Formats: sequence, structure tokens, C-alpha cells
Amino acid sequence: MSRKSTTKGPQARETVFRVHAPGARSVYLAGTFNDWEPATHSMEEEAVGDWVLALPLEPGRYEYKFIVDGVWCCDPTADDAAVFDCVPNGVGSYNLTLE
Repeated sequence: MSRKSTTKGPQARETVFRVHAPGARSVYLAGTFNDWEPATHSMEEEAVGDWVLALPLEPGRYEYKFIVDGVWCCDPTADDAAVFDCVPNGVGSYNLTLE
């Protein structure tokens, strides 16, 4: 079941996503909150190599990934299988989780 982000729900709270992607030209965020559509959530470079995006999300469990210069990953500086918060997603790769 997918969950869309919303600003209208009474329990929606701002959730900040951050990733360190040195040298990246573009970083997007995709997950169960946006039906895995990366184009809907472009991240902004806050400082050199540090990308950030704040989304209002209702309480729940979400899975997500970063798309760094077109490459889907949990962490652009490490293998997904070695990232602490990454879990197998059933399609042969890994996703980050958030509750």
C-alpha cells in the first residue's frame, strides 16, 4: 500500500531527509509516500555535497531511496547491502525505512 505525503492531514509532520552526495549534480527522493516517482521530489543542495528535502508526512512506515545523478541508492557513498537502515525490498535491491 502506498502513502502519499500530505500537508492537509491533522497528524502530518515535517520530515527532513538528508543525504551526503559529494559531486552530485542532481538528487531526488522517491518512496512509498510518492508512488516511487522521483521527479516529484527534487532535493536541494544545502551545503557542498549535502542535499536536503523536508516533506510533511502522516505517521506510518515508509520505504524510500535517493536517486543521485540517475542512480537509485540508499547511500551514494556505500554499497546498499552495507547501509545500516537498508532492508531488502523484494525486487533484488534495498530500500531505506522510516517510521
